[in-house]
Amino acid sequence: MVKHFTRRSFLGATGASTAALFLAACGGSGDSGSGGVAPSEGAAGGGSIGVMLYTNVMSLDTDLATDGDSFEVIADCIDGLMQMDADGKAVEALAETMEASDDGKTYTFTLRDAKWSNGTPVTANDFVFAWRRICKNAGEYAYMMSDIGQIKGAAAIVAGDEKDETTLGVTAKDDKTLVVELEVPVPYFDSLMYFPTFYPINEEFYTSLEDGTYGTSPATFLSNGAFVLGDYTPGTASLTVTKNPDYWNADVVKLDSINYQVVGSSDNALTAFKSNSLDVVMISGNQVASAEEDADLKDKLTVTGAGYMWYLTFSQTKKNAQGGMLANQNLRLAISNAIDREALVDNYVMDGSLATYTAVPPQFAASATTGEDFSADQTMFSDYIGYDVDKAQKFFEEAKKELKTDTFEFTMIYGNNEGDEVEKVAQAIKEQVEGNLSGITLNLQGMTKAERLDKMQEDNYDVALTRWGPDYADPMTYLGMWITNNSNNYGFWSNKEYDKIIADCTTGDLVSDYDARWSALYDAEALVMQEAVIAPLYTKANANLINPSVQGIEFHPVALNRVYKNTTKA
Repeated sequence: MVKHFTRRSFLGATGASTAALFLAACGGSGDSGSGGVAPSEGAAGGGSIGVMLYTNVMSLDTDLATDGDSFEVIADCIDGLMQMDADGKAVEALAETMEASDDGKTYTFTLRDAKWSNGTPVTANDFVFAWRRICKNAGEYAYMMSDIGQIKGAAAIVAGDEKDETTLGVTAKDDKTLVVELEVPVPYFDSLMYFPTFYPINEEFYTSLEDGTYGTSPATFLSNGAFVLGDYTPGTASLTVTKNPDYWNADVVKLDSINYQVVGSSDNALTAFKSNSLDVVMISGNQVASAEEDADLKDKLTVTGAGYMWYLTFSQTKKNAQGGMLANQNLRLAISNAIDREALVDNYVMDGSLATYTAVPPQFAASATTGEDFSADQTMFSDYIGYDVDKAQKFFEEAKKELKTDTFEFTMIYGNNEGDEVEKVAQAIKEQVEGNLSGITLNLQGMTKAERLDKMQEDNYDVALTRWGPDYADPMTYLGMWITNNSNNYGFWSNKEYDKIIADCTTGDLVSDYDARWSALYDAEALVMQEAVIAPLYTKANANLINPSVQGIEFHPVALNRVYKNTTKA
């Protein structure tokens, strides 16, 4: 049965490893379809499963994909150097071995025998080519190579200061040996290697294609992973992947195929599950309560940590928000404190999601020293964030004095194809803000997720209801977003003190002092909360309905939410 987590039950779950925190949230390994269940010896094989996606998969190009659904399908079809085991630990995939130098700045990977779906072997050069391409193109996720991965030379290439991408610190010593040089030690480097940005691409195949066509169809996409692309058109509502008979670990893969279907509403998801047209769906809102009360459904319902944090971001530039009104710190603090997050998750999302009061969400990053969840204390920034109407109004009065006006009108954009609870949350935020802060009008504008992202990236919005999922198990996956000029710093906020802390934690003296770095990350987070750079709302859970004949889906809150390599269908 689905478990609705409260702040109290969440706070009591700390003190364990990150993996244990999330397995607890997912109900453990004994539930039907729960995370971490490996198929038993002699388990039934074959068959197809139907799986719901929230959004259309727009690209299978690792240089262009930016959303979790696209990353999931890419990871079905391509292995990186490492992969996640059932507990979320980084283990070898295409890398048969990994060796790190004593100073932690050089990694040597020895590749296993593996082949692409056109029969050519996977080589170290496939990684060199793909990584150089990511850095040269300087797309949205190129910062994973530079700011996060700290690969030698990446920052200069991504910034455009170095035009020769061959200076990147990644070398194919021979076909089976890949050497990666880092600027500084990166304690979570092995876990980065299972993120799709670091996946390989076959250079000969890529250069044989017409420009801009890679990853747009089965004919323009190569697999080396558990599945191959069976049917796909960018943006389509359905796609299929089929078992790859030439996968290096094909014996563990039991499914014949996965048939994905985009389902736009929780109502439709529930209908699809009841009619057996889909085996795995996600529901929210009233449909969760309905499933809990249905004798046939309640035992098929389980909550898994999705990892994503939903939040409000504010454009602080003069081109938006009445000439930059939202650059006012007190105005942003007023809006943040006028929102009842508990009501959002209890009355509108209703799927086990957690009201969140920190810039780094709970239950995904644990200290290697203490095992404590980085965001265990959700009251840490209570001076700046919470549901406190009196405090919100005081901030608002200060803002009105500073801005010399009593009335404000902003537009909040949100995705109308990201789950029907998103529109309900947007409407609730509008009602709360307007009801608690007389003088603010918050207009709503729904659009596709792609349109929302375009507007945010082009700084063509006032307020946006958006989300971010952790790409690796470290607080920096969130805190790195608000560095000056980071491509994901949608508010265009800039703070020299913040930039220095983050630099100290990524390239400075703190890199080699784990506990001091961990403490400094709290200092950085405090600046984000004090200045209300964002207004955190809730950390998403997924209320999954899973056909009991389906076992062994691995659920993870970090990087890849669902993995099917060990999945079976009876």
